Amino acid sequence: MGAVVPFVLWFNTLAGLAYVVAGLGLWQRRRWAWPLSFVIFAATLLVFAAFGLHVAQGGAFEMRTVYAMALRSAVWGWIAWVARQAFSGR
Repeated sequence: MGAVVPFVLWFNTLAGLAYVVAGLGLWQRRRWAWPLSFVIFAATLLVFAAFGLHVAQGGAFEMRTVYAMALRSAVWGWIAWVARQAFSGR
């Protein structure tokens, strides 16, 4: 597994459930789905920032974690933005 950062691992594990719930809500066009998408995006950014602090303090990490968190941040930012646009027209 390499240099695992436990709080990132736990966040990503628990966020998986939120991904499924948000995905189902978006698919069913539920109004609560876009705020949940934004919360996922914001929480991902917060964990990414905490991870950055961990790295800056000399903590062990894998570069693939940097790439994965950047991708998750970008994808959920885009999903939240698209969902907000879709629901604002209602």
